[in-house]
Amino acid sequence: MSEISPPDFDLAIIGSGGGAFAAAIKATNLGKRVVMIERGTVGGTCVNTGCIPSKSLLAAADARHVALDSNRFPGINTSADPVDMQVLIGGKGDLIETMRADKYVDLIGEYGWELRHGDAAFVGTPTDPLLEVTDADGTVETVRAAHYLVATGSSPWVPSIDGLQEVDYLTSTTAMELDEVPESLLVLGGGYVALEQAQLFARLGSKVTMVVRSRLASSEEPEASRALMSVFADEGIRVLRETTVSTVRTDAATGEVVALVSGIGGREGIRASKLLVATGRRPVTEGLNLAAVGVTTGEEGEVAVSAMLASSNSRIWAAGDVTGHPEFVYVAASHGSLVVDNAFNDAAREVDYRHLPRVTFTTPNLAAVGMTDKQARDAGILCECRVLPLEYVPRALVNRDTRGFIKIVADTHTGLIVGVTAVAQNAGEIAAAAGYIVSAGMTVTQVANLWSPYLTMAEGIKIACQSFNTDVAKLSCCAS
Repeated sequence: MSEISPPDFDLAIIGSGGGAFAAAIKATNLGKRVVMIERGTVGGTCVNTGCIPSKSLLAAADARHVALDSNRFPGINTSADPVDMQVLIGGKGDLIETMRADKYVDLIGEYGWELRHGDAAFVGTPTDPLLEVTDADGTVETVRAAHYLVATGSSPWVPSIDGLQEVDYLTSTTAMELDEVPESLLVLGGGYVALEQAQLFARLGSKVTMVVRSRLASSEEPEASRALMSVFADEGIRVLRETTVSTVRTDAATGEVVALVSGIGGREGIRASKLLVATGRRPVTEGLNLAAVGVTTGEEGEVAVSAMLASSNSRIWAAGDVTGHPEFVYVAASHGSLVVDNAFNDAAREVDYRHLPRVTFTTPNLAAVGMTDKQARDAGILCECRVLPLEYVPRALVNRDTRGFIKIVADTHTGLIVGVTAVAQNAGEIAAAAGYIVSAGMTVTQVANLWSPYLTMAEGIKIACQSFNTDVAKLSCCAS
């Protein structure tokens, strides 16, 4: 029996996104030899095609909308010219290049790990896994490491719809490269990507229709769906709930996409200049040859991992979207750090999503921490809830925008806050504060008696907690 050769590296990482970089930084700080393998552009989804580009365009669209919506303030009346999409996309590209260099590429040299460009695939055996890396010229090299991290992320998923493959449809990636604003846009999906993209293009000037299988933000509180439906209606976005698409085609005469939909409103043909498919994402594991080295994958291709992010092969780990876990870059980064601790320090750390904040960057934001009302009841918690309309939050009154709410889910017996959801301006900041509250195990009474700065949205958490025992309609605007 031949001996296994010593490893060339302590850690070989496939991918170069947030999880990959967090792992590489932590491992090199521990003095480990690290190699990172990337087949495309360094930086992964977040900086290249996800968080940074989408949020920069959302901020631009919001600026235009503020100008068009300024008449809600007495004495203010502004307007906005049509969008120069080529210039807007160019500016987005400049921002991405700067952040990719500053936050990703330049760090590789500063920390000193190796970067190799090429397609990686596992070879060898479960007891002696290796990576074959094939570069653009077809040159193949073998990498042997003590541990491997799969951090290949996810990509847009496209459902099977009759005629879709013959249509020049958009995904969340290609939509952000358009050189002009579509006159009309049909969006398939009701999750966070669909919500953000629908509002983005509506605010840039498109006439937007959404086709949603169930309801908007179906995994969150039903109040959130209703609030966003109202916001979108105000902004001219048509939402068809409980509706599916049976066929799509391109009208040869006009170039428009024509979709046949069926739902609670009956059957209808919808025409649009462009079709955006935003029906979710799937882990990227194709071509990695994981089965050859004993790594189990799930129904959607995700790497099956334990709570410590170990795969079924003890030397192979996974982090980020490829695990099928919550698709946030801060989750991926936390995963990368956790993997290194577990692989090299025997830390036995486990992921814990109980206090994970989740934010959809519509305006107003949808943000939540902890359990929804239904999740609490399903977990056997006898809960009591309060939904505070924003008309009771002074900051919202000053903003002259009371669309939304703050909802508190609390254990009836203990008063312990187990979930907070908000639809409000800067609700992401509310979620940050709520995350600390829920993770600290605070009660409704404790939060109701905390100091809270006046004329902040986060003050709404305190007022919502006061509503458990007080008629907040009878409070002075700054009463504690």
